[in-house]
Amino acid sequence: MSSNIHLYTTNTPNGVKISVTLEELGLPYEVTKIDFAKNTQKEPWFLEINPNGRIPALTDTFADGEQIRVFESGSIMEYLVSRYDKDYKISFAPGTREHIEMTSWLFFLNAGVGPIQIETKRLYGVLDKHLGENNREYLIGNKCTIADIAHIGWIASSGWAGIDIDQFPDLKAWKDRMWARPVVQKGMNVPERDAPRRGILKGEVEESIAAEARAWILKGMKEDAGNFK
Repeated sequence: MSSNIHLYTTNTPNGVKISVTLEELGLPYEVTKIDFAKNTQKEPWFLEINPNGRIPALTDTFADGEQIRVFESGSIMEYLVSRYDKDYKISFAPGTREHIEMTSWLFFLNAGVGPIQIETKRLYGVLDKHLGENNREYLIGNKCTIADIAHIGWIASSGWAGIDIDQFPDLKAWKDRMWARPVVQKGMNVPERDAPRRGILKGEVEESIAAEARAWILKGMKEDAGNFK
């Protein structure tokens, strides 16, 4: 099955979900970096792809030969595996027990670990306990799926959330296991290398970058609020 995938993204926990998924599936794709500092995500051409003005977003040639746009990270991941993962390399067959559990953990990330940062420590505890039960290598048994891929960018950024990952040994072991996958490393470096987000750099350097990121996030939220008064 041919593809014509174009990913619009930057190095954020949500952005790398898609680049890692694409790398795990071995799919060719083009990348356009969305520069938040320049408000690229608010330009009319990008709003045609994602009306919400957020990353990641993706376009592809659909089965009918026409272009399709897909936005929201969870939706993009489900699109990619439903269309291209016919051998269930990083997913499970729809309707199976494993597929339902995989979807539950995917929604757990999208509804909890990502947006509810005030609950980060509790949510990390949930993941740590789950992984420790029956010595799971990945969230669903011993197979890396989109549920794991969805989490890795956020867990790799634990320092930004003020969490000492060493408090969660089973989760830390999972993070190290994920990072040992070459395609995960490759996908995490799209569209450019971003070592601090993976916790490679510590202390003042990491905090400086985190502070800068928080500043433009708050700026964007204020601008969005002002547009709808």
